[in-house]
Amino acid sequence: MRLHGLDIARFLAFCGMVLVNFRIAAQVTPGSDFASVLTNSLEGRASALFVILAGIGLSMGHAKAEKSSKLVLLARAGFLLAIGLVNLLIFEADILHYYALYFLVALPFVSAPDRSLWIAALGAVALGFLGLIFLDYEAHWNWETLAYADFWTLEGFLRHSFFNGWHPVFPWVSFVFFGMWIGRQDLYQKTIQNRLILWGLIAGALGSVPGHLVQDPDLASLLGTASLPPGPFYILTAGGSALVMIGAMLRLGAGLHRLGIAEWLAAPGRMALSLYVAHILLGMGTLEAMGQLDGSLTTEQIFGFSLGFCALSMLLTWIWMLIFPHGPLESLMRRCTEIFR
Repeated sequence: MRLHGLDIARFLAFCGMVLVNFRIAAQVTPGSDFASVLTNSLEGRASALFVILAGIGLSMGHAKAEKSSKLVLLARAGFLLAIGLVNLLIFEADILHYYALYFLVALPFVSAPDRSLWIAALGAVALGFLGLIFLDYEAHWNWETLAYADFWTLEGFLRHSFFNGWHPVFPWVSFVFFGMWIGRQDLYQKTIQNRLILWGLIAGALGSVPGHLVQDPDLASLLGTASLPPGPFYILTAGGSALVMIGAMLRLGAGLHRLGIAEWLAAPGRMALSLYVAHILLGMGTLEAMGQLDGSLTTEQIFGFSLGFCALSMLLTWIWMLIFPHGPLESLMRRCTEIFR
């Protein structure tokens, strides 16, 4: 039996990423209005939820097809890398090529015991933190334009992908390891769902403290909860918010089903890959065709456009699912990886 709560959480993560990414692409300066505050709160959180859910999927997929799962995972990594590199030509904050790298790093751990997953997660956070301390995090960045110089060189690609990009492997792969551990729990049990919510609230509360205890701005940045740079307490708080969302959606799944809206919210979650690419090609493409990627939109306008795109995605997904069992890119990825099953 499929857990609709995970699909719903994935769709909500997608919506959060749309709100954040459209604002970045449209070069809209945040303000103090509700739209800005809400979008600010989703920066680095929606994408973290997206990655943790991917880790959960890795564990569940491995449990169903243990013998072939590593080869399938390797093939999927190659598929996502190819799509991600194409996306990068349009939107430099793409996350799909990072997914490919996360999967490659996680590949040796799909059969590892729980303790190894925790050690790997903590090790990834530690490596990321050491990089922030001893390396130049701002190298290659132009923070005014959010442009990254020399990305398409080997040195630039590796630095951006593993250290100081939008979602660098270290420490972001820790979210995958954490998700893999969650995926091994009995998520059908209400006690587990409640624990996820409780643990998430505790993690969020604890992670928010250190950054407020220091006065030095550089140290506050390292100990803060912003996603750039991704310090250890960002990982803790973003992971905490993801736990709360996952636990809450699992708990609410049955109630949403009784209300008749669970499938409306879950279906686009099962097409998250296709929708993610669509929000870059079609969503941002539409904004570009309208000449609206120049910072001329207000925060309310880009917020409204983002919500409209999410609503349209839900409607079109529902229509698509009446005809086809999987999304277009999901089907293509299945075909490309079927040989390894």
